[in-house]
Amino acid sequence: MHRRQKPSAPEHKRDLAAHGGALSMSHNDTRSFFNFSQLVLSAGHLKSSPVLKHSKITYFEVEILDVQSKKQICIVDKIPPSSTLLDVKHKFHKACPQWYPSRVGLQLERNGPYLKDSINIQSLAVSSIITLYFTDLGQQVSWTTFFLTEYTGPLLIYLLFYIRLSTIYDQVESTKNFRHPVVHLACFCHCLHYIRHLLETLFVHKFSGGHTPLKNMIKGCAFYWGFTSWIAYYINHPRYTPPSFGHRQVSFAALAFLMCEAGNHFINVTLAHQNHSGLKACFPSPTYNPFTWLFLLVSCPNYTYEVGSWISFTVMTQTLPVGIFAFLMVIQMSLWAQKKHKLYLKRFYPEVRRKAAMIPIIF
Repeated sequence: MHRRQKPSAPEHKRDLAAHGGALSMSHNDTRSFFNFSQLVLSAGHLKSSPVLKHSKITYFEVEILDVQSKKQICIVDKIPPSSTLLDVKHKFHKACPQWYPSRVGLQLERNGPYLKDSINIQSLAVSSIITLYFTDLGQQVSWTTFFLTEYTGPLLIYLLFYIRLSTIYDQVESTKNFRHPVVHLACFCHCLHYIRHLLETLFVHKFSGGHTPLKNMIKGCAFYWGFTSWIAYYINHPRYTPPSFGHRQVSFAALAFLMCEAGNHFINVTLAHQNHSGLKACFPSPTYNPFTWLFLLVSCPNYTYEVGSWISFTVMTQTLPVGIFAFLMVIQMSLWAQKKHKLYLKRFYPEVRRKAAMIPIIF
């Protein structure tokens, strides 16, 4: 019988080493492939390196000339196409600090209208250089400051006359003469009117114009403050005589005054919500509130109620200064109403064409 010959030790070790080496090589290859696949999965999709695109942005240069002499004031350069005219004014202010943005008026033509701050600079461009004409609008104030100053004055001035200062009236005569109840009612109504204006200026009205010349505020204050002094002097005078028809005249006039004040407030609230609702522009329409139904007859019912307040105040106090003031307010309000009515006709012709501006049939 032949015995199986065992391999020699060196040969046996060599075979094991060769077999083990093959196993280790196979194991290392699998492990390397697994690690590589995990790396690819964790990195996400392979992306090719982005190709750099050279985007060319066109900048504009704005040449600003004096409207009178046509001399160049400065050149505002590197204006991006997305900039507005207000951005140009800010850069112009940096170059010329004496003219802040609200004081700068810019025109495309010498006799043309002033351009709005919100206009896009690219819409004005015919070439890369834009020529604009500069006008110094003078010292400016915001519309909020304008109305707060204009309405605060009458409120305080009337109260000074109501308490009958010794520098205004004779103290002996003031203490002897009895005050008619209409004097107290007139003070209440007058204060209510201007307090409403102040609160609406702060919380209701939205002013889009931004600023107005200081001289306009001075003229407005002179008008309102002067007439308030004249009106308050006569109503609070110790020798003031009450209305001819007594309590009945005062009561009906006071009721009409309060209704006009309420109507004016509700109209202003409706206009504010209508203009800032974010919906498509449309003519203000009446709501469920009966005070807004005046929109069915006139396009500017806020002016109608304002005039109604002063006419009612005139009947309630029966004084000449109030009557003159109410007459002037009718003229001024009718001019404003007709101007706004023309704008409404351009924008909302089918809805406005059968309406009056302020008072049905008359205006």
